[in-house]
Amino acid sequence: MADARYKVLVDHFAQEIRSGRLAAGTRLPTHRRLAGQRGIALVTATRVYAELQAMGLVSGEAGRGTFVKDLSLPLGLGVDYPAQAPDHADLTFNSPVVAGQTALLRTALRRLANSGDLESLLHYQPHAGRPHDRSVLATHLQSRGLAVDASRLLFVDGAQHGLTVTAMSLLQPGDVVAVDALTYPGFKLLAQSLRLELLPIPASGNGPDLNALETVCARRKVRAIYAMPTLHNPLGWVLSLTRRQRLVSIARKHGLLIIEDAAYAFLADAPPPPLAALAPEITVYVSALSKSIATGLRVGFIAAPAPMVHALERGIRATTWNTAAIMTTLGCRWLVDGTIHKLERDKRIDATARQAIVSEVFAGMRLIRHPHSYYVWIPLGEDLRADQVASSLLNQRIAVSTAEPYATTASVPHALRLALGSMPLAQLRAALAGVRDAIAY
Repeated sequence: MADARYKVLVDHFAQEIRSGRLAAGTRLPTHRRLAGQRGIALVTATRVYAELQAMGLVSGEAGRGTFVKDLSLPLGLGVDYPAQAPDHADLTFNSPVVAGQTALLRTALRRLANSGDLESLLHYQPHAGRPHDRSVLATHLQSRGLAVDASRLLFVDGAQHGLTVTAMSLLQPGDVVAVDALTYPGFKLLAQSLRLELLPIPASGNGPDLNALETVCARRKVRAIYAMPTLHNPLGWVLSLTRRQRLVSIARKHGLLIIEDAAYAFLADAPPPPLAALAPEITVYVSALSKSIATGLRVGFIAAPAPMVHALERGIRATTWNTAAIMTTLGCRWLVDGTIHKLERDKRIDATARQAIVSEVFAGMRLIRHPHSYYVWIPLGEDLRADQVASSLLNQRIAVSTAEPYATTASVPHALRLALGSMPLAQLRAALAGVRDAIAY
């Protein structure tokens, strides 16, 4: 009988929300009040709201209550939205391109077409990449503060593929992975697919709360930690050397694998050494050329402890066999001739210019960001709901991300994450002004 009443209540609320009779932003009765009103047990009321939240109809907010979500937002906003609406001002994804990149690609393709080893690019390559290319990559990473032997490097099809290969090769379903309370959505999707349990670590100042990490490691069997120490996405922090050293100490003490995501690290000026340099025996370092060059150039790379390389090679074989030789050849030639160094410098200048526009447009508002990054985090006041602001902007053909794709906690903060790197600089100011006005009014 209790199950029947529970299902009737879930169906009732779902119909009321979907029909619009319960409007977006409506605060629902507390669990205790719902139980009293409906004559049900408190645990049943809690189950009703949990089911509605799992259906994406409501959101529970610690200390505030349960609210009806705005259903006009497309499912996957901030994760896969641009492919559905190319006519929108896109502030959800970063695909930074600076002037002259198309000409560089045209020239590189001509040179590649005239090269003597073109036929070799038509065949399968070693799973981890050709020895020469791995040596080129080793030289590049040394300039990033990571001295690593070429035999410990592997080429992958972008950073997301690198994270996938790492997780599927080195972790098991049910493993517990510590992550930031706000983290990269791609890793959340990956964890869901591989049935990994994500354990959120709250932020503390300019980085994760390492005391909280120490505490959960003492209580749970944590297998790994996923970290973005340099240019965290979405909060933009760069961990200090002291924090990095303590994180490494905790990982060694509790036997954690460190998965270091360095996709945006090239934008930071003189950051501390990567975690992979401080703890090479337990860290898998993942990065790519997607942001520093172009998202269409699907060339990523992994630096791993020697005992893990074979397992990672098998992961590459099981997913893509090898990174396309034409792509790795283009990328490595640009590493050798200095093109990538130039593009990274130009993109640091470009990102800084975009952040300057952010400062002007949002003057006086609270912002969380790095001055040279391609994104900004805007916490909203308690009287604003992120889904309603995002829905209002979508009606104006401006797409923004809420905190939901990034949150690993049950309670999602009300905030917007703006990606600055996909729009032409001349159009960015107007789109940002539209966001400012939507927040203000």
